[in-house]
Order: sequence, then structure tokens, then C-alpha cells
Amino acid sequence: MARYSRLTVTFIVVGMISAWFAVCALSAQSGQAKPAGTGPKMTEDVFKNIQVLKGVPADQLIPAMQFITASLGVECDFCHVQGAFEKDDKKPKQTARVMMQMMFAINKDNFGGHREVTCYSCHRGSTKPLTVPVIAEAETKPMMPVQAEGENKPTLPSAYELLDKYVKAIGGEDALKKVTSRVEKGSAVIFGGRKVPAEVFTKAPDQRAAVMHTPAGASTTAYDGHVGWMGFPRRPAREVSGGELDALRLDADFYFPTDAKKVFSDLKVEGPETVESHQAYVVVAGREGQPPLKLYFDEQSGLLLRQVRYLETPLGQLPTQIDYDDYRDSGGVKVPFQWTIARPGNRFTMQMESAETNVAIPEAKFAMPPPPPEPPK
Repeated sequence: MARYSRLTVTFIVVGMISAWFAVCALSAQSGQAKPAGTGPKMTEDVFKNIQVLKGVPADQLIPAMQFITASLGVECDFCHVQGAFEKDDKKPKQTARVMMQMMFAINKDNFGGHREVTCYSCHRGSTKPLTVPVIAEAETKPMMPVQAEGENKPTLPSAYELLDKYVKAIGGEDALKKVTSRVEKGSAVIFGGRKVPAEVFTKAPDQRAAVMHTPAGASTTAYDGHVGWMGFPRRPAREVSGGELDALRLDADFYFPTDAKKVFSDLKVEGPETVESHQAYVVVAGREGQPPLKLYFDEQSGLLLRQVRYLETPLGQLPTQIDYDDYRDSGGVKVPFQWTIARPGNRFTMQMESAETNVAIPEAKFAMPPPPPEPPK
């Protein structure tokens, strides 16, 4: 239950951030498509003038561009011509291709093809990598000595114990199963500090939709149990796939607190680490073929304090961190009413004010709207 409230932020904010990249992608699409039944589409099948990232699934191209913008601290128009993203008129675009080839070669020749070096390894949020060590403003603390093998290490609880404690902290499995739907209403702080109304509709077992009412119109991110999609003001809805779809599918798991043991095949415990002023145990949850998910549980209360997730791209992993606060009772289950989501270069806060449980939610809330009719010839 707390899970689906946590991911309200992911839906709304990822929709906001992805809108810009969706515009880039739509502008650069070639209109080509592979015949049905021939496997997933590659970047060169969907986008124009792909030279370096050929053979990469098409749904990873936009995340790859996001990785570059986060690593260099720039936006699409640093490399691309607005309205004609396939053009090669700008020198930074040519440079970016050379840099990607260099990065691939470094990893191939020195790390057995494993991705150890990425754009961020050198750029660290700047277009020009630093070549001279920075002088610290204060004296640095000496490194902590490495614990010798065989020394006593703190005894950590098991991942299953932490997950059980989490379920108990939010009200218990019985209380969790008594709730089958929830409607939350509150606000989101978007770019420039503007506060706008926001709603989240969730229904068991795996349907959810988050809507942010911006001055330009509604921005929606939803999963109907099969299809994940995003809708932006004055643009047709966009179906998501790949890592984005996997994230929406996980987010829509209404009973994630109890389902986590089944969803993840590999659970490990790390920590403790400090989250704000709380000590937290870290559960690293892994699945085959997917980046790990990190869940931070309060050492005392057992409540979820933070989630860190990663989106796989051909250039590196994009992290998203969500912090949870203001836990309140909703239908017998404690859920966080406040979330702060942070991604490279961006940070947002969501605040819910009300939550109704076991209310009827029409299926249309989750369904992807049809494309607009074609203009008359």
C-alpha cells in the first residue's frame, strides 16, 4: 500500500521530465517500422540518422539521451537542431558520437566489455571535464581503515525480516488486503516552483494512473494492467516500453509490500546507512536482466524511508531517488503523504492532502486514449 503511494512521484515527475525527451524523439522519428513478428525495433528502425547507437533497442534511445544531459548538465538543443533532431549541423553532436565510440573502446579494451567508464566518469555535470585536481576548501578527513577479513561485523537482519517488519509497520497483511483501491489528491511543485493540483488513482491488483493538472493541460502517466503510457498537454499519448514499462509495472503492484518476496529473486541486506536523521537498513533487490532496486527501511520503525532505482541505458544507468515522509493512516494502512524525488539535476516534492479507499474507479481512468483523428485530406 505504501508502495503505490511512493510511486505517485515517479509517475508524475517522470512524466514531466520525459515530456521534453518525448518531443525530441517524436521530432527525430523516421516513420519506419519492422514487419510484425520480427522482434523488437532497433534505434535505426525508428529514428533518423542513427550512426553510433545502432543495434540498440529503440526504447533505450531516449534514456540514453537523458544520461548524456545528466552527465554534461545540458539540454537537447546543446547537440540537436530544434525541430530537426536528425540534422548534423551542430559540432557538439559530432563530438558526442566520437566520445561514445571512445567510451565503448575503453571498456572493450580495458574492462572486458564491462561498462566501467561512462560519460559521467569524466564530465561530472560539466561539458568540459576537469583536468586539474580541485583544492578542497577545508581539510579532508582521513580515510577510514578498511575492516580486515575476519574482524567482527555488525549482525544484520535478513531481507525477509525487514520486509515482514515493513508490512507490520504499515498495518499488517490483513489490513493491506482489505483495501482494493485508493484515490489520492494533493499538489505537486513543478519547474520554477509552481504548485499545481495532482491526483492518483490506484486499483488492485495492478492498475494506476497519476494526473498532474498543469496550466497547459493534464499530464498523465498510467498502467492499465497491460499497457503503460504517458500523456502530455496538446500531444497524443505515448506508449512506453522497455525499462520505463518495467518500472510502471512494478509501481502498479498494489500489494507490493507483500509481493516483493515473489517479485525479486535475489535479496541482500547492506548498511546501516543514514537517511536524513534516521539509521536505515538497505535491501538490494535484484531480478534477472534488470538493474537492482534499493529499499531503505527505518531501523526503528521499519517504515520505508527511501527508494533508489535505476533505468538501464546503453551509456550507463540513470538513478532515481525517492524519499518518503509524513506517514498517515489511510483505510487502516500507513502510507506516506509526502515524497521528494531526485534525479540528476532535478528535485521535486509531492504532498498529498487526502486519500479515499475502496472507491469505485472507472476503467477509463487507466486506459490509453486513442490517437487523434487524422486531419481531412
